[in-house]
Amino acid sequence: MVRIAGNNLIVAVDFDGTCVEHEYPAVGMDVEGAVDVLRALNKRGHKIILFTMRSGAKLEAAIKWFRDRKIELWGVNENPEQKAWTTSPKVYADIYIDDAALGCPVTFIDGARYPVVNWSKIRALLEYDKVL
Repeated sequence: MVRIAGNNLIVAVDFDGTCVEHEYPAVGMDVEGAVDVLRALNKRGHKIILFTMRSGAKLEAAIKWFRDRKIELWGVNENPEQKAWTTSPKVYADIYIDDAALGCPVTFIDGARYPVVNWSKIRALLEYDKVL
């Protein structure tokens, strides 16, 4: 991971396979460690963007997941500030956490078909980079 310095970083976070186990279109069980790390990011003043393929009622269910766990979202599938400097639809963030991202630490849960993000390793990387 590239060393990142600064406060109020923008963190784009996927949902299925990252915050919850793969159960789409349902909302899966929380991935171990996700809630604690996301709350710690909020506490440090970092801005979280939910960055997911979900839409409609399925997106609302994901947003509710964050609200129910008292994790503040700064944006949903967009960076609220980037329209001031680009028309690109790509969401700008300093950090992307996604089970499908190359290099993202993942782990398999017994019996699961797909891996999920390993939040213990994510926390260690964020602490190493002084993000947490």
